Amino acid sequence: MGDERRLRRLVVDGDTWHWIVRQQVRPSYPDCRLLLTFFTPEGHRGGARRRLTLVFAPAPDKIISNSHFESGTVLRLPGREHLNLHEPGVARRLLDASAPVLQQRPGERTVELDGWQYFTEAVG
Repeated sequence: MGDERRLRRLVVDGDTWHWIVRQQVRPSYPDCRLLLTFFTPEGHRGGARRRLTLVFAPAPDKIISNSHFESGTVLRLPGREHLNLHEPGVARRLLDASAPVLQQRPGERTVELDGWQYFTEAVG
């Protein structure tokens, strides 16, 4: 894949979302994070820009890519189910799964969530 840090565009039911995958690398692997961030353009539906970030952190049964396998990949053990956050279909499924939280918090411009809680729905 080309530049995996590029800003991408996703249209869902007439709404435009921009999204990007970023990796926060720290000296200690447990402190690393893989971030999938969605945001609306300025003036979206007459309102302010909104940002939703799904954070994937490593855990004993959860692995995030950190140069050992394909960039943007999150893996859950023991079944070895995985998602690549750079794939538009995966991003769309994660956005669909987490969208109800945005509806429950209409006044919050920035929402940060644990991405693992939506993993099962996105894999299914």
